[in-house]
Amino acid sequence: MEFDIPDQEYWWYGTVSEGTRMPLTRFSECTVDFGDDTTQNQVSSCLVSSLGRVIYGEAPYRAVFSHGKIRIIGEAAYADGLNDLRGAGRFLYHRAETEKENRRCVPELFFREPQYNTWIELLQDQSQKGVLDYAHGILGHGFPAGVLMIDEGWSPDYGIFEFDSRKFPDPVEMTEELHTRGFKVMLWVTPYISPDSAAFRRLDREGLLLKGADGETAVRKWWNGYSCILDLTNAKSREWLEESLHDLQRRYGIDGFKFDGGDPSMYRDDDRPAASCSARGQVQLYGRFGMEYAFNEFRSGWNSGWEPLVMRLADKRHSWDTEGLNTLIPNSTVQSIFGYVFQCPDMIGGGEAVNFHENAGKLDRELIVRYAETAALFPMMQFSAAPWRILSEEELTIVRSMVILHEKFADTIVNCANRAIADGEPILRHMSWQYPGQGFETTADQFALGEKIVVAPVLKKGARERNVVLPAGTWIDDEGNRLAGGHVFRTEVPLARLPYYTKTD
Repeated sequence: MEFDIPDQEYWWYGTVSEGTRMPLTRFSECTVDFGDDTTQNQVSSCLVSSLGRVIYGEAPYRAVFSHGKIRIIGEAAYADGLNDLRGAGRFLYHRAETEKENRRCVPELFFREPQYNTWIELLQDQSQKGVLDYAHGILGHGFPAGVLMIDEGWSPDYGIFEFDSRKFPDPVEMTEELHTRGFKVMLWVTPYISPDSAAFRRLDREGLLLKGADGETAVRKWWNGYSCILDLTNAKSREWLEESLHDLQRRYGIDGFKFDGGDPSMYRDDDRPAASCSARGQVQLYGRFGMEYAFNEFRSGWNSGWEPLVMRLADKRHSWDTEGLNTLIPNSTVQSIFGYVFQCPDMIGGGEAVNFHENAGKLDRELIVRYAETAALFPMMQFSAAPWRILSEEELTIVRSMVILHEKFADTIVNCANRAIADGEPILRHMSWQYPGQGFETTADQFALGEKIVVAPVLKKGARERNVVLPAGTWIDDEGNRLAGGHVFRTEVPLARLPYYTKTD
């Protein structure tokens, strides 16, 4: 297929980690490759335009933007006449509706209170004492209990779903204390198995591990070494993983799991799984396995929009403009367009551990404050680096105020979340989704929360003023001022202010 791109048509595609490249226009010269296995975030093999056109397919294909045209290489279908970006996105929602029988929302707690992840504070040195100290720090510094995720390092090895007794002498006591203090508790898990381990020998003997094209058990490199992979096309593999996770829930009161890994780079189309399945199909199966757990979190995904899955942005750098704060709005609006609506903007201040710790002696406190402000009116907020360890008392007070603001808007967010399941309208919306035809296609530093709120966070270091553009109508800002929309104006943004605007008509 080949299509002309008229003037003033803008295109988005379903590769979440590339949101800062979008939208594409008739002047773009690039290739969108849904077969690229290097992405570490969600992907949906679809393109949508501001004029209500859609290109979609189940398998990976390429879309070449060149000389004012789009050329499709591979299998895809086409639809048009859908009016605008919202119409195109809702087409994808209704198309998926026939395949999704039990749509449901994720637990409200994800939206009402923050999530706390132990990764940045403890890395792989997770321990019972470290986890409890972190929880005590949360409450002791005036933050509410929420979802607490114990990250990588709680078990002795990959494939052993048991607490490391050297680090966690009494995990039952730990979980009971966390529950008593109001936390829900999640554990980090992957579908990876360390080679030449006791778990490997058992699973390999029973044929539960993925085999490569040569028929031998596949061993693949990932960010933390080399591992084998559970073959999720095999019912017995799924049963073993399910039994392992349910055992953790029964014995220790674990509420859910952070399902890490499952990246497309770990699979090959010429692998020899128990049942026929593409590499991307394995990624999709991992998500479908995880959605059986109400408390879940994923980073990777394939064609899994509008599923009851918490979808986190890939680990962000401790940076303003290099895969850091600058990516939150562009990448999250791509998530929204393609149905990854229960979204988390990664860990406040950045979750890419190597980069974060490289900057340990020069952490940017202003960046952490502005990151918290940006996340405050997202569907979810997640902390990892302890803000009370890094910030001054004045800065910490600002961050706490952002948590209070998030709680204030919790009912709005929950109502939007339920609507996302009912009719496909996302919680966080691209400005041109909510306000089509008003010139917002390239606006990348504002977003809409539901139907009546526009949020304009500060994304530039040192900025104490910023431009805001509001749609037509009458608006009330966060300071109570009445404003007329339909034009650009400049507003002051001291460090403690997150500008947001509520439509009154």
